Amino acid sequence: MSERTQWGDYQWELLHDGPQSPELHMALDAVITDEVGAGLRPPTLRIWEWSQPAVIIGRFQSLKNEVDPEGAQRHGVKVVRRVSGGGAMFVEPGNTITYSLSVPQALVQGMSFQQSYEFLDAWVIQALHDLGIKAWYQPLNDIASESGKIGGAAQARRAGAVLHHVTMSYDIDAEKMVQVLRIGREKLSDKGTTSAKKRVDPLRSQTGLERDVIIERMLQTFRGLASLTPISLSQTTLEKAQAQARDKFSSQEWTAQVP
Repeated sequence: MSERTQWGDYQWELLHDGPQSPELHMALDAVITDEVGAGLRPPTLRIWEWSQPAVIIGRFQSLKNEVDPEGAQRHGVKVVRRVSGGGAMFVEPGNTITYSLSVPQALVQGMSFQQSYEFLDAWVIQALHDLGIKAWYQPLNDIASESGKIGGAAQARRAGAVLHHVTMSYDIDAEKMVQVLRIGREKLSDKGTTSAKKRVDPLRSQTGLERDVIIERMLQTFRGLASLTPISLSQTTLEKAQAQARDKFSSQEWTAQVP
């Protein structure tokens, strides 16, 4: 068994491109992580930008249990399924901070799932502390604060690599969220949407900072662990992801595989 590596053992790459479709984001996660696992690219941190509102359901979630199709259609929300487990996420352009870590399995060698979540979230929690937010890791996959949940993580283990991605709420439309997500409505129906705002407390209200400023603080914190070089998405990787976005992640067969 190989020994566990450290953040600084790698020359990391940073991808932060313009807005992309929800289905392309799903495909990029899979393709980039597979490239890391195959040794075709170094560990990669990818910051997401969204071209439209979306609900992203977990790999094993029931589509009809999670999403209200009428609410999604009314608000122009695209529904996609990702390759990782975990719960549903509601996102709108500019209102979340979503990122992926595609890392060699050696970085979390010997860790339990819970330990790997905590380890891979630690740098973001440090960045939030630096911004004055008392945040902590809450097992199994939440980043929490005194004002409520900030974000949630999910993972997928693929050949030779681990995909770890996180969505944090920057500014959330709680009323719209509970019209699109059934689970949010069930949890909050007896408390009203004010409880949605408490339950998922956006970074905007906690920091008063612009989204770009928070992202830049995150990147500064990451660079304290390892070198991080901004790159552009290669044509080869983009074409592979576009093919998967079209053939798999846009298909009803994939999205509704758990009805």
